[in-house]
Parts: sequence; C-alpha cells; structure tokens
Amino acid sequence: MQSSPTAPTQNAKLISFLVRRYLRFNKAQPFISVTAILAFLGVCIGVMVLIVAMALMNGFDKEFERKLFIMNYPITAISSGFEAINSSVLEEMESRFKHLRFSPFVQMQAISKRGARMEGAMIFGVDFERESKLNPIFQTAFEKTQKAHQQNFGLPYEANTFDIIVGKTLQQQYGLQLNSKLLLIFTHLTPTAMSLTPTMKHFNVAGIFDSGLIAYDKGYIYTNLESLQTIKELPYNVYDGIHIYSDDARKDILALQKHYPQIHFVGWWEQNGNFFAALALEKRALFIVLMLIILVASLNIISSLLMTVMSRRKEIALLLTMGVSATEIKKTFLYLGNFIGISGILVGGILAAIILILLSSFPIISLPADVYGSDKLPLELSLMDLGLILIGSFGIVFSSSYYPAKKATQIDPLQVLRNE
Repeated sequence: MQSSPTAPTQNAKLISFLVRRYLRFNKAQPFISVTAILAFLGVCIGVMVLIVAMALMNGFDKEFERKLFIMNYPITAISSGFEAINSSVLEEMESRFKHLRFSPFVQMQAISKRGARMEGAMIFGVDFERESKLNPIFQTAFEKTQKAHQQNFGLPYEANTFDIIVGKTLQQQYGLQLNSKLLLIFTHLTPTAMSLTPTMKHFNVAGIFDSGLIAYDKGYIYTNLESLQTIKELPYNVYDGIHIYSDDARKDILALQKHYPQIHFVGWWEQNGNFFAALALEKRALFIVLMLIILVASLNIISSLLMTVMSRRKEIALLLTMGVSATEIKKTFLYLGNFIGISGILVGGILAAIILILLSSFPIISLPADVYGSDKLPLELSLMDLGLILIGSFGIVFSSSYYPAKKATQIDPLQVLRNE
C-alpha cells in the first residue's frame, strides 16, 4: 500500500533519466546525434521562416487594405438613377445615423490635358471640409493648401469654384505647381449652333495629395461640389452619391440598406473583392509551402528516433525484462522526440521575434518610399496566424514522435537477448 504513491514518481524519474541519456552525444554512433541536431535546426528554421513570412504577408495585406480603404471609403451610397440623392436625404441620414460621417459627391469622367500630354481621370466634386473628415489623405492635402494660402496671401483659404486637388503622380507627369492651370475635357456635351461639343474648362491647382498608390494619384482629381454641379447642370442640392465613414462598415451597411432600399450601398470590400481574394489565396499557399519545411524536418526526428531504437534494442529488452512497462518505454521516446521538436519550435519563435524587432526598428531592407509610403517593411503578425503556426508545428512534431515510440514497444526481449 505504501509503494503505490511513489510508483508514479519513480516512473517519471526513470523516463527523465532515459531521455537525458538518449539525448547525449553518442560517440559510438555519432550519426544519430547529428540527425537529431539536423531535426532540431530544421524545425527551428522552419518555424522562424514561417512566422516572419506570415508577418510580412499580413503587413503588406494590411498596408494595401489601409490605402484602398482610404481611397474607396468604407461605404458609398450611389443614386440608383430613378431617385436622386439630395440634401434632404443627406440630412435624414445624418440625424438617424449620428455615429457615421457623410460627404456628398458628384463625379464625372474627364480627360486632363497639359501641353501635348493627355490622361484619363475621374473627377470628384466634394465639400472640402466634409471630405477632410473622412479621408486622411485628402485632409493632409487640404491642410497643406490652407497653410500655403495663409502664408502667401495672409488670409484663410476659401475654395474657389474651379479649384482642384490632384494626385502626386499626375502633378509630376504634368510638372504642375500650386496655382497652375489644368485643362479638363468632360464627356458632358454642350450644344452649339452646328453640333455638340465636349465641355472644356481650365481648373486651378490648389493642392496635391499623395495616397501612395499610382493608380489613384494619377487618375483621381478632386474639386468642389459647385464646379461639377455647374458642368453637369445639376441643382445645388442634388448629388451622385455620398461617401460614408463607418468603424463597422459590414454592420452599418445592412442598417442603411434596410432604411433606404431605393439607394444602392457599396462596401469597400466589394470594390476590391478579387484583389483581396488573390492575396488570401497567396497567403494560404505560402503557409502550406513553408509548413512543408517543418514536415521535412520532422522526418529527421523519425529517423533519429528509429536509429536510437535500433541502437538501444538490447538496453530496451533488458528494461522490459526488469519490469519496465511498454507504456514507459513508449513515453520515453515520445518525450525524446517532443523535446527535440518543441525546443526547435521555441528557439525558432525566439529567433523570429528578434528578426521582426530588427526589421521593424531599423531599415535593414529598404523599400521605395514613393511606392509604399514607408521605407520599412510593413510587419504585422496576427494572433490567428501565430496560433495556426504553433498548432501545426506541434501537431507535426507529436505525430513524428508517435511511430518510433510505438516501434520501441514492439521489441521482443527474448528474441533480442537470445540473439545478443
């Protein structure tokens, strides 16, 4: 009765002793120890590369999402064509959804022309003050415009009817400066005595925005509402749509659609669905490919344990004849394989953390700041990705240790001792 409480302790000590013994460098058969070291390094490098790669993929995903989110707006309300969006609808939305921010707009397609060069453009007529509260990129450009106007004229800036704010790429292509003139040719036709001619108007460059994405910096131009309402011959209180800012766009778009079924609402994720689907597919493919590194490293764990079992056949047979159970032998090799794999996972995680800290703190790898908006790598490791990496790694390590451990319990002590 007194021996039963101490039996589990004795078993644990025996298993711990055997694990330490088998981890020691085997001078008689050094290849076994070398294989174990390679297994450790393989798991370590695999986990490290996988964590860093997922942080990079997540960082670039979030960076592109942030830029596309800013320029596309969380929610956009668009007139269905049968019922126009006017100031009364805007006021009703503002009173009903006080937690949202709204900016009405009028849009037109046009061709910008300066000298012999021409570029297609999407022109947005907006209220500069309202738009600044929704779009940080536009807000920065508008604040610079106000500051420059204050320095040059000593007066607060007031948007003129035909002022525009253009993107950095368009400004560089045309060599534009503040107060430069830019000709816009609109698709809206103006009747003349003999035919219909496109509407052409010179606009004054009042500011320059920089979104970090060439497609937007080249193709988007902002002007005030009155400009496009005048060109499209719209009443001052009628709009093509409303830009809406929301902290929870997927939830708020459902509420808006419920209250305004006659208006079409588009979420930012719907405007770039194919792009983000491609990024998600690329991320999953990269995760699977890099997880194969850990899987290949786990083969070294299997090889190392099987060679240990084969080289210790006589010792295992003696232990079994002395009363050591098959379960204890199995646990010994399970713990041995898990120790090699788990230590590799932990060291790989520590190395990955050090690499991420260095990459985020110092410009070791420089990016073109004019394209990405920053010269540092965008890094962001989500808890879900980290959890999947750890779960997958632990699962592979545990599975790799099971077969050699089971093989060790299948040794026949009588046959081994007879042959030895």
